[in-house]
Amino acid sequence: MTKEEKEAKAAAKLQKERERIYAMSEFERKLADKGYICGIDEVGRGPFAGPVMAGAVILPKDEEILYLNDSKKLSAKKRDELYDIICEKAVAWAVARVEPERIDEINILQATFEAMREAVSKLTVRPDILLVDAVHIPELDIPQESIVKGDAKSVSIAAASIVAKVTRDRVMEEYAKEYPGYGFEKNMGYGTAEHREALKNLGPTPIHRRSFIHNYV
Repeated sequence: MTKEEKEAKAAAKLQKERERIYAMSEFERKLADKGYICGIDEVGRGPFAGPVMAGAVILPKDEEILYLNDSKKLSAKKRDELYDIICEKAVAWAVARVEPERIDEINILQATFEAMREAVSKLTVRPDILLVDAVHIPELDIPQESIVKGDAKSVSIAAASIVAKVTRDRVMEEYAKEYPGYGFEKNMGYGTAEHREALKNLGPTPIHRRSFIHNYV
Protein backbone atom coordinates (compact mmCIF):
# COMPACT_ATOMS: atom_id res chain seq x y z
CA MET A 1 0.00 0.00 0.00
CA THR A 2 1.40 3.38 -1.01
CA LYS A 3 1.69 6.36 1.33
CA GLU A 4 -1.19 8.05 -0.50
CA GLU A 5 -3.38 4.98 -0.16
CA LYS A 6 -2.62 4.75 3.58
CA GLU A 7 -3.47 8.41 4.05
CA ALA A 8 -6.71 8.01 2.10
CA LYS A 9 -7.66 4.96 4.18
CA ALA A 10 -6.92 6.82 7.43
CA ALA A 11 -8.93 9.82 6.26
CA ALA A 12 -11.89 7.61 5.36
CA LYS A 13 -11.70 5.90 8.76
CA LEU A 14 -11.61 9.26 10.53
CA GLN A 15 -14.57 10.52 8.53
CA LYS A 16 -16.55 7.39 9.43
CA GLU A 17 -15.81 7.96 13.13
CA ARG A 18 -16.89 11.60 12.87
CA GLU A 19 -20.14 10.49 11.29
CA ARG A 20 -20.69 7.97 14.11
CA ILE A 21 -20.08 10.60 16.78
CA TYR A 22 -22.39 13.03 14.96
CA ALA A 23 -25.13 10.38 15.04
CA MET A 24 -24.46 9.83 18.77
CA SER A 25 -24.93 13.56 19.35
CA GLU A 26 -28.52 13.61 18.09
CA PHE A 27 -30.07 14.03 21.55
CA GLU A 28 -27.57 16.73 22.44
CA ARG A 29 -28.32 18.67 19.24
CA LYS A 30 -32.06 18.31 19.78
CA LEU A 31 -31.80 19.69 23.32
CA ALA A 32 -29.07 22.27 22.70
CA ASP A 33 -31.35 25.21 23.43
CA LYS A 34 -32.24 23.83 26.89
CA GLY A 35 -28.89 24.84 28.39
CA TYR A 36 -26.38 22.54 30.08
CA ILE A 37 -26.98 18.90 29.14
CA CYS A 38 -25.70 16.30 31.60
CA GLY A 39 -25.26 12.62 30.78
CA ILE A 40 -25.62 10.14 33.64
CA ASP A 41 -24.77 6.45 33.81
CA GLU A 42 -23.91 3.85 36.43
CA VAL A 43 -21.46 0.98 36.66
CA GLY A 44 -21.31 -1.89 39.11
CA ARG A 45 -24.94 -2.86 39.62
CA GLY A 46 -24.26 -6.57 39.15
CA PRO A 47 -21.02 -7.40 41.00
CA PHE A 48 -20.83 -9.44 44.19
CA ALA A 49 -18.35 -6.96 45.69
CA GLY A 50 -17.47 -3.30 45.68
CA PRO A 51 -19.47 -0.10 45.33
CA VAL A 52 -21.97 0.92 42.69
CA MET A 53 -20.86 4.12 40.99
CA ALA A 54 -22.51 6.80 38.90
CA GLY A 55 -20.91 9.29 36.56
CA ALA A 56 -22.32 12.67 35.53
CA VAL A 57 -20.75 14.63 32.67
CA ILE A 58 -21.57 17.92 30.96
CA LEU A 59 -19.71 18.00 27.64
CA PRO A 60 -18.83 21.20 25.79
CA LYS A 61 -21.21 21.91 22.92
CA ASP A 62 -18.56 23.23 20.58
CA GLU A 63 -15.96 20.46 20.81
CA GLU A 64 -15.96 17.03 19.21
CA ILE A 65 -14.61 14.11 21.25
CA LEU A 66 -14.07 11.10 19.01
CA TYR A 67 -14.37 7.42 20.01
CA LEU A 68 -16.89 7.95 22.82
CA ASN A 69 -18.96 4.82 23.25
CA ASP A 70 -20.51 2.50 25.80
CA SER A 71 -17.59 1.83 28.17
CA LYS A 72 -18.14 -1.93 27.88
CA LYS A 73 -17.38 -1.74 24.15
CA LEU A 74 -14.02 -0.06 24.67
CA SER A 75 -10.67 -1.55 25.65
CA ALA A 76 -9.25 -0.61 29.04
CA LYS A 77 -6.51 1.39 27.28
CA LYS A 78 -9.04 3.37 25.21
CA ARG A 79 -11.20 3.99 28.31
CA ASP A 80 -8.19 5.40 30.15
CA GLU A 81 -7.33 7.66 27.21
CA LEU A 82 -10.91 8.93 26.95
CA TYR A 83 -11.15 9.38 30.71
CA ASP A 84 -8.28 11.87 30.59
CA ILE A 85 -9.78 13.70 27.60
CA ILE A 86 -13.25 13.89 29.19
CA CYS A 87 -11.89 15.16 32.51
CA GLU A 88 -9.85 17.81 30.69
CA LYS A 89 -12.51 19.03 28.26
CA ALA A 90 -15.80 18.60 30.16
CA VAL A 91 -17.65 21.67 31.38
CA ALA A 92 -18.15 19.68 34.59
CA TRP A 93 -17.96 16.06 35.66
CA ALA A 94 -18.38 14.05 38.85
CA VAL A 95 -18.45 10.46 40.10
CA ALA A 96 -20.28 9.22 43.21
CA ARG A 97 -20.28 5.84 44.93
CA VAL A 98 -22.54 3.90 47.27
CA GLU A 99 -20.91 1.22 49.40
CA PRO A 100 -21.90 -2.45 49.80
CA GLU A 101 -23.45 -2.00 53.27
CA ARG A 102 -25.78 0.65 51.89
CA ILE A 103 -26.62 -1.54 48.89
CA ASP A 104 -27.60 -4.34 51.27
CA GLU A 105 -29.67 -1.89 53.29
CA ILE A 106 -31.74 -0.24 50.55
CA ASN A 107 -31.28 -2.60 47.51
CA ILE A 108 -29.19 -2.06 44.40
CA LEU A 109 -31.73 -0.01 42.44
CA GLN A 110 -32.21 2.53 45.22
CA ALA A 111 -28.45 2.60 45.79
CA THR A 112 -27.96 3.33 42.09
CA PHE A 113 -30.41 6.24 42.28
CA GLU A 114 -28.59 7.50 45.37
CA ALA A 115 -25.25 7.45 43.53
CA MET A 116 -26.78 9.24 40.54
CA ARG A 117 -28.30 11.99 42.70
CA GLU A 118 -25.00 12.49 44.51
CA ALA A 119 -23.06 12.67 41.25
CA VAL A 120 -25.40 15.41 40.01
CA SER A 121 -25.08 17.29 43.31
CA LYS A 122 -21.27 17.22 43.06
CA LEU A 123 -21.17 18.94 39.66
CA THR A 124 -19.66 22.41 39.74
CA VAL A 125 -22.22 23.55 37.14
CA ARG A 126 -25.94 22.91 37.60
CA PRO A 127 -27.35 21.07 34.57
CA ASP A 128 -30.56 22.17 32.90
CA ILE A 129 -31.52 18.72 31.63
CA LEU A 130 -30.36 15.17 32.35
CA LEU A 131 -29.91 12.39 29.82
CA VAL A 132 -30.07 9.14 31.77
CA ASP A 133 -29.31 5.61 30.64
CA ALA A 134 -32.58 3.62 30.79
CA VAL A 135 -34.01 4.91 34.08
CA HIS A 136 -35.72 7.94 35.60
CA ILE A 137 -34.01 9.21 38.76
CA PRO A 138 -36.49 10.00 41.54
CA GLU A 139 -36.21 13.00 43.88
CA LEU A 140 -34.51 15.33 41.41
CA ASP A 141 -36.00 18.64 40.33
CA ILE A 142 -34.12 18.76 37.01
CA PRO A 143 -35.90 17.67 33.79
CA GLN A 144 -34.82 14.23 32.60
CA GLU A 145 -34.89 12.21 29.43
CA SER A 146 -34.46 8.45 29.77
CA ILE A 147 -32.74 6.74 26.83
CA VAL A 148 -32.70 2.95 26.57
CA LYS A 149 -29.13 1.81 25.80
CA GLY A 150 -28.23 5.46 26.13
CA ASP A 151 -24.52 4.77 26.60
CA ALA A 152 -24.41 3.71 22.92
CA LYS A 153 -26.78 6.45 21.68
CA SER A 154 -25.66 9.63 23.50
CA VAL A 155 -22.16 11.08 23.73
CA SER A 156 -22.99 12.59 27.13
CA ILE A 157 -24.15 9.28 28.61
CA ALA A 158 -21.19 7.47 27.02
CA ALA A 159 -18.82 9.95 28.67
CA ALA A 160 -20.51 9.40 32.03
CA SER A 161 -20.22 5.64 31.51
CA ILE A 162 -16.49 5.94 30.86
CA VAL A 163 -15.60 8.12 33.86
CA ALA A 164 -17.63 5.90 36.17
CA LYS A 165 -16.16 2.67 34.77
CA VAL A 166 -12.54 3.84 34.92
CA THR A 167 -12.98 5.17 38.45
CA ARG A 168 -14.60 1.96 39.68
CA ASP A 169 -12.03 -0.29 38.00
CA ARG A 170 -9.24 1.62 39.72
CA VAL A 171 -11.00 1.25 43.07
CA MET A 172 -11.34 -2.51 42.55
CA GLU A 173 -7.68 -2.81 41.57
CA GLU A 174 -6.76 -1.23 44.90
CA TYR A 175 -9.15 -3.59 46.73
CA ALA A 176 -7.38 -6.50 45.01
CA LYS A 177 -4.22 -5.55 46.91
CA GLU A 178 -6.10 -5.31 50.18
CA TYR A 179 -8.06 -8.54 49.67
CA PRO A 180 -5.93 -10.90 47.56
CA GLY A 181 -7.24 -14.20 46.27
CA TYR A 182 -10.57 -13.04 44.82
CA GLY A 183 -9.25 -11.76 41.50
CA PHE A 184 -10.77 -8.30 41.94
CA GLU A 185 -8.13 -6.84 39.61
CA LYS A 186 -9.58 -9.00 36.80
CA ASN A 187 -13.25 -9.58 37.63
CA MET A 188 -13.90 -6.15 39.20
CA GLY A 189 -16.09 -7.85 41.79
CA TYR A 190 -18.31 -9.73 39.34
CA GLY A 191 -19.26 -13.29 40.20
CA THR A 192 -16.88 -15.23 37.99
CA ALA A 193 -16.13 -18.90 38.65
CA GLU A 194 -12.82 -17.91 40.27
CA HIS A 195 -14.57 -15.40 42.49
CA ARG A 196 -17.26 -17.87 43.57
CA GLU A 197 -14.61 -20.47 44.39
CA ALA A 198 -12.68 -17.91 46.46
CA LEU A 199 -15.86 -17.08 48.38
CA LYS A 200 -16.27 -20.76 49.30
CA ASN A 201 -12.64 -21.12 50.34
CA LEU A 202 -11.89 -17.74 51.91
CA GLY A 203 -15.30 -16.42 52.91
CA PRO A 204 -16.58 -12.89 52.26
CA THR A 205 -14.63 -9.67 52.71
CA PRO A 206 -15.94 -6.39 54.15
CA ILE A 207 -16.57 -5.16 50.59
CA HIS A 208 -18.87 -8.03 49.61
CA ARG A 209 -22.58 -7.39 49.18
CA ARG A 210 -24.20 -9.83 51.58
CA SER A 211 -27.52 -9.66 49.73
CA PHE A 212 -25.78 -10.80 46.53
CA ILE A 213 -23.69 -13.71 47.87
CA HIS A 214 -26.00 -15.60 50.25
CA ASN A 215 -26.16 -18.52 47.80
CA TYR A 216 -22.38 -18.88 47.75
CA VAL A 217 -21.32 -18.65 51.41
